[in-house]
Amino acid sequence: MTQFGFQVHATDGAARLGTVSTAHGPMDTPAFMPVGTAGTVKAMLPESVAATGAQTILGNTYHLMLRPGAERVGRLGGLHEFMQWKGPILTDSGGFQVMSLAKLRKMSEEGVAFQSHIDGSRHMLTPERSMEIQNLLDADITMAFDECTPFPATEPQAAESMHLSMRWARRSKDAFVQRDGYGLFGIVQGGVYQNLREESAKALQRIGFDGYAIGGLAVGEGQELMFATLDFTTPLLPADRPRYLMGVGKPSDIVGAVLRGVDMFDCVMPTRSGRTAQGFTRRGTVNLRNARHQDDRRPLDEQCSCPACRQYSRAYLHHLIRSEEILGPMLLTWHNIQFYQDLMKGLRQAIGESRVQRFAEDFLAAEAQGDIEPL
Repeated sequence: MTQFGFQVHATDGAARLGTVSTAHGPMDTPAFMPVGTAGTVKAMLPESVAATGAQTILGNTYHLMLRPGAERVGRLGGLHEFMQWKGPILTDSGGFQVMSLAKLRKMSEEGVAFQSHIDGSRHMLTPERSMEIQNLLDADITMAFDECTPFPATEPQAAESMHLSMRWARRSKDAFVQRDGYGLFGIVQGGVYQNLREESAKALQRIGFDGYAIGGLAVGEGQELMFATLDFTTPLLPADRPRYLMGVGKPSDIVGAVLRGVDMFDCVMPTRSGRTAQGFTRRGTVNLRNARHQDDRRPLDEQCSCPACRQYSRAYLHHLIRSEEILGPMLLTWHNIQFYQDLMKGLRQAIGESRVQRFAEDFLAAEAQGDIEPL
């Protein structure tokens, strides 16, 4: 049986080229993990997601505990079998969704009591129950249960939230079922305050985790402040463990975070954008609703190998979107996931060849240039 682990193959500045080993296969890093909140990457077949180069996807404790139920998924063989995804799965602990989606929530030292946003049913999510659900789902990477500190928060508010998350992290570690190929990640909190991030990182390392996530960012603080927080947070984390920036983000966010030593990313942006007519290209984003695309024979992105770019024109994609045909969001989602995976592949190659700073500069310059109008 494969042991859960992380190996760094090369570094270029703070950027790292590595591999996370799990029970369901490897994940090459830096990695972007498509979000499959409810056991599906929206508008995509699992084999189509894999065809983009994605190795790991996300599931979510909160959504799956409510529907169809963690015990049901467990009886049906776990999330890999249930959704027919062969690679690794990381599951969010549910802490963020309880805060952002649930109704009539009441937080205590024990956990969070809440009503489902779906049907109003009452539930209690604790560190122990979150670990149990993620085990039933058969997650290769389990996330500790935490409170995502909101932004803005005063330093006392951020400290209180972080201290609660650290106590929950200890309980999560105690409840986690150790087994070959499976890992548990702690989550560093503390808002944008350096002293609180340092305290949180030290507390998590005393407990001991297989990887370390950076939570509480990309919640409205802006890219400049996010990068400043990463500048003092990532050096606090062990070099022999993967580092995961949760919920990030835009391509430029990812590039900047890789330069600061982050290994793993997830975000709903590529799939959500695909459902709202936005395509990512090497010259920035494109809104396929715009009338300027209606006679454009060009592919969405000349350098992309996805079906949307290989087989269809911008004019056709525009037609699908304006006609509200379901194929439009399907093709755009496929393209966006492919774009993100191509970006990660480019970053990995650049780190291995000691040219990641030049890669980042070229990528950001092309993105800033913007999409060029057809002649």
